[in-house]
Amino acid sequence: MPRFAANLSMLYNEHAFLDRFAAAAADGFPAVEYLFPYAFEAAEIARRLAGHGLQQVLFNAPPGDWDAGERGIACLPGREAEFRDGFARALDYAQALGCPRVHVMAGLAPQGVERAQLQAVYEGNLAWAAGQAAAAGRAVLIEPINPRDMPGYFLNRQDEAHRIVQAIGTANLQVQFDLYHGQIVEGDVAMKLRQYLPTGRVGHLQIAGVPMRHEPDLGELNYAYLFDVIDEVSAACGWQGWVGCEYRPARGAVTGGTSDGLGWLRRASAA
Repeated sequence: MPRFAANLSMLYNEHAFLDRFAAAAADGFPAVEYLFPYAFEAAEIARRLAGHGLQQVLFNAPPGDWDAGERGIACLPGREAEFRDGFARALDYAQALGCPRVHVMAGLAPQGVERAQLQAVYEGNLAWAAGQAAAAGRAVLIEPINPRDMPGYFLNRQDEAHRIVQAIGTANLQVQFDLYHGQIVEGDVAMKLRQYLPTGRVGHLQIAGVPMRHEPDLGELNYAYLFDVIDEVSAACGWQGWVGCEYRPARGAVTGGTSDGLGWLRRASAA
């Protein structure tokens, strides 16, 4: 069975953020991920992780002004110094939390700027970040995101992400393959798992049901089959990553809403 991590930005929203660690552990998750830790002291999050026997497997570098609609700044000309300051802060948190991976969001492509210029800024920032992360023993991840959920996002396709990783050529720069985004943009996710997991360029997987981004057993993707594919390919190539559960519970932020929707996890565990 794949190793599953609860995404605390989306799951257990009936609880305050710091109380979601206990809720995830109570449901049997061994690990967690989330978008951003920066509203909380790293030491307090570390206490929650240790107190509930959880591993931190992923979070995002600062994305710019999230509340104003920014979704990363890595591709934005003129924001390089801000990017570097934010990534340094992310590495500090990663060290304190024992987190091996930091996701760098590309950002929304600004109107009137040629893609080639954005690409050059993006790759320059990623190469710098990968160097900093390597010195700290961390990996940098980039994630293609579908343009329906995030219109204008710079990076949308798996092949684009893999070309960037190959062009930069550092082992600790990897792709975060979210099967939900991949199905919406490209489909054929089982074959993409077979294609990309053996390359060593995939650092993390994420899941959600398509199209509503609810539990993985709701929607058009057959996740029971995909979990078998992940197991099969992982056994053959030695992939040992995590699968982040980045979905919105169908029952919403009601008491027990996340826990009641974990039938898919119980079935996967029993398989």
